[in-house]
Amino acid sequence: MSLRNILIHPDPRLKKRCAEIDSVDAEIRKLADDMLETMYDAPGIGLAAPQIGVLKRLFVMDVSAKEETGAPMVLINPEITWASDAMNTYEEGCLSIPEIFDEITRPAQVRMRYLDIDGKTHEDEFDGLAATCVQHELDHLNGRLFIDFLSMARRGLITGKMKKLKRDRARD
Repeated sequence: MSLRNILIHPDPRLKKRCAEIDSVDAEIRKLADDMLETMYDAPGIGLAAPQIGVLKRLFVMDVSAKEETGAPMVLINPEITWASDAMNTYEEGCLSIPEIFDEITRPAQVRMRYLDIDGKTHEDEFDGLAATCVQHELDHLNGRLFIDFLSMARRGLITGKMKKLKRDRARD
């Protein structure tokens, strides 16, 4: 396993729709392992492949509490097959938009079909924080960021902060 660099907004790769994964092979399993290590190191609860510059439909997540044994998940070619009418609002953040948080409203429950790391198909229901996380990460695979749900003025302010952050990091 190895840590990967997380792209910071604005980066054009974060706005691209990712390609389906044809088969789950050793390369995809290594990518998933690297992504989990990178996510835990960041630290975060989810990480999508485009956030490390890989434009493939894969994300990893672990929404277990820090005190619990980890419950890492790898979701390949995920798709939402059902969403509740009930909505939840969570304060979301993103590893590609560090230290910025805002309240985003999404369906409270979703059902998602995906392949696991062994290439087996699953269809699971997610609610609460897990529902927010899978929707947030799926948005990444479709070239969308959580700030796209915000007003144009707020997005502009956040983008300006991220450009400054990238300049400051480049100088270090």
